[in-house]
Amino acid sequence: MKALHYTSFVLLVIGGLNWLLVGIFNWNLVTAIFGGEGTWSRIVYSIVGLATLVILFTHKTMCKSCDKSSTPTGATM
Repeated sequence: MKALHYTSFVLLVIGGLNWLLVGIFNWNLVTAIFGGEGTWSRIVYSIVGLATLVILFTHKTMCKSCDKSSTPTGATM
């Protein structure tokens, strides 16, 4: 499960950086690599989207920073 979470996190970061490139430079890395509206581009977008869902549903249990038991003594949330 840890490997899936880590892989999903990396894909989520790659997807976020791609959106940054689109927003700032109007340049889509996925389209540049795999072509326009082709099948491969749709596959890449789908995989990044699935990775986002994995992070969304597993982050709370996998992230040490979000684990309430790891908060310093006396700290409140």
